[in-house]
Amino acid sequence: MMNNAFPEAAQSDVKTLVPLMFLVIILLVGFSIRIISGTIATLLVIILAIVSALGLTGMLGIKLSPPSTISPTVIMTIAVAHCVHILTNFLQSMRASGDKRQAMVESLRINMQPVFITSLTTAIGFLSMNFSDAPPFRDLGNIVALGVITGYLLSITFLPALMMVLPVRLPHSATRGWQAMEQLGDFVVEQRRPLMWGMLLLVVGLVAFIPKNQLNDEFVKYFDESIQFRVDTDYTTDNLTGMYEISYSLGAAESGGISEPDYLNTLEDFAEWYRQQPNVLHVSTFTDVMKRINKNMHNNDSDWYRIPDQRDLAAQYLLLYEMSLPFGLDLNNQINVDKSATRLQVNLKSVSSNELLQLEQRAQAWLQQNAPESMQAHGAGPTIMFANIGYRNIRSMLQGTVIALVLISLILIVALRSLKIGLLSLVPNLIPAAMAFGIWGLLVGQVGLSLSVVVGMTLGIVVDDTVHFLSKYLRARREKGLSSPDAVRYAFSTVGMALWVTSVALVAGFLVLSLSAFELNSGMGLLTAMTITLALIADFLLLPPLLMKFEEIRERGGSRVKHAV
Repeated sequence: MMNNAFPEAAQSDVKTLVPLMFLVIILLVGFSIRIISGTIATLLVIILAIVSALGLTGMLGIKLSPPSTISPTVIMTIAVAHCVHILTNFLQSMRASGDKRQAMVESLRINMQPVFITSLTTAIGFLSMNFSDAPPFRDLGNIVALGVITGYLLSITFLPALMMVLPVRLPHSATRGWQAMEQLGDFVVEQRRPLMWGMLLLVVGLVAFIPKNQLNDEFVKYFDESIQFRVDTDYTTDNLTGMYEISYSLGAAESGGISEPDYLNTLEDFAEWYRQQPNVLHVSTFTDVMKRINKNMHNNDSDWYRIPDQRDLAAQYLLLYEMSLPFGLDLNNQINVDKSATRLQVNLKSVSSNELLQLEQRAQAWLQQNAPESMQAHGAGPTIMFANIGYRNIRSMLQGTVIALVLISLILIVALRSLKIGLLSLVPNLIPAAMAFGIWGLLVGQVGLSLSVVVGMTLGIVVDDTVHFLSKYLRARREKGLSSPDAVRYAFSTVGMALWVTSVALVAGFLVLSLSAFELNSGMGLLTAMTITLALIADFLLLPPLLMKFEEIRERGGSRVKHAV
């Protein structure tokens, strides 16, 4: 039933929320750039990028699963960002020159390098998801990486060609956005010191709440009460038995050894220990059968409801029980074929991953202290699997994210031709996700399997904003010879509007996804929206003051050297 609920929930989102998310993003982009031809071109690029990525996915034999069904949504975010950057600079240049072809050439000249860098770094960010222990998340990363590549090719070839064919009518009110960005740039330059220290304090304050996050995956609660599976499982837990279970295969020292009284007594002690633990509803074990038969063979005297004292007697009870079963039934659900191991099953209430793993750790400690080596066994089952995969996925994704950050930093250092600027770019690339998880720890405090991939997934989107701002800043410094404050103003006037449009559109789209009844999508959508919002704030209010402070320090160092000479 749970296996059926996962694809049903994912398919429901694909049919309802994902189209609504597409609509919201396209409408916001169209409202922001205010040209019909640009909106149509953006929509076609998105559709072609998604169709191409899914076509390549089918050719490579990658199958869609509930986590990877959001890949079209993520591909759309990257394609939208590329299109908006190219179109906003195209409209800005066309407004200044009046020449359509020259404006597109200038836009491509300005954006070719940052679009390539962001595509490359975004692909690396999503390929880092191959470090995940969950194959569906690896598939998600690979599908999106394919979509990023096709989206890049389409945005620098198909989009400009289509805009040359379609009529372009410049709106008169479009200059308000750029004027607002210029005013914001002036404000940031004038208030750079208070902004820098205020943002740093905010970052430190939010990051301090990250330890409040605890892994708490309850797979039944992946679905809200609007899904029938959740309603039925809640009723079952409240009125019948628990949906969470742990199974142990506890071995004896030899074939037929499950009839040994010492083995049976240890098995019974382990079952009794489990019955005393919190959140345990029922423990099913083979010793219950043996005790009941022993009692039945002694005229149902309750004093004989205990383990047989002799091995041959226990073996005869087992044979009697097997022969008394109805035709077609056997004991393979409780014991193995050569009677060298039995199954112990524990049914639990709905518990968190932390509680489940702590219970399993206590069970392992009990077995090590009280059971022989042959009975040492780890608990198994979907509950244990989900509990462990969350921890393992977070560790593996952190490893992948670190490797991706190192590669992205090297790429930025080479592309921007500055070691210090490349290293400085790590600040706005890292802190958005850190601040988002800090807010999550403050407000929610529970991180599940779906949220363990958000850092790797949003890394490429966050880097996109940083690269575009830095590329415009460095272009102003190197090509135009502007001072650091004027270069910041230039970056705001050329790329600020595009960053604002893409961020607002993507945040609105992912907030739509947060309405999903499927927690894997809703949690990821909400945290991704928070991360994108914080990335925009960091790029607007923290990165420019840091750049200006960096230039001040470098100029002071240069003046000191000249003075010494």
